[in-house]
Amino acid sequence: MKLKLALATVCVLGASGLAHAQDPNLARNLAATCANCHGTNGKSVGGMDSLAGEPRDKLMQKLMDFRSGEKPASIMHQIAKGYTDEQLGLIVDYFAAQK
Repeated sequence: MKLKLALATVCVLGASGLAHAQDPNLARNLAATCANCHGTNGKSVGGMDSLAGEPRDKLMQKLMDFRSGEKPASIMHQIAKGYTDEQLGLIVDYFAAQK
């Protein structure tokens, strides 16, 4: 019985990872959550930084600094903690590719 449960768990976890890898819009969909503050496709029209076209390493470092609390923020520290490293990588890759 325990073996069946372990096998089922491995299959579910493997399938969920495969589903993420097969979604061609996952990066765009994750990045869309940033639009309220940073503009559509990361092109800000207001007081927030634009993310479009910024270097990947710079964006990732900012997110890691928000997540760790090294960079103070009103909300970004909470948002950054809500994503896995893989998801943050997809988001910064998406914004870095925008022109």
